[in-house]
Amino acid sequence: QVRLTESGGGLVQPGGILRISCVFDGRTDGRAFSTYAMAWFRQTPGSEREFVAGTTTTSRGTGKYYEDSVRGRFTISRDNAKNTVYLQILNPQPEDTAVYYCATTPDPSPKWYASSFTSWGQGTQVTVSS
Repeated sequence: QVRLTESGGGLVQPGGILRISCVFDGRTDGRAFSTYAMAWFRQTPGSEREFVAGTTTTSRGTGKYYEDSVRGRFTISRDNAKNTVYLQILNPQPEDTAVYYCATTPDPSPKWYASSFTSWGQGTQVTVSS
């Protein structure tokens, strides 16, 4: 069973920078963390969970994928030696305020919908306000 633990959320001012982390842990039946697709989603009250960024590692290399509205400000990265995935938010805006969730699936090439992911973290609150 896979466990995901997010950290690093909190209050950030517009125009600042924030990095949140997600540690991958648990039984994987011998599969390496590097073979799992990882993603970040976010959710605000009354809204559905929306995809913001994802990363995969295949024989062709590491792929990174972004929702159009965050492309250029959000950067997803992973450290396979630490079983950790990161999301850096550059110049955060009030509309980025949400609970951010880390998610994973053993599918190396998932569709970037919440229903594609099999394990989720508990979420970390990010609040952008001056």
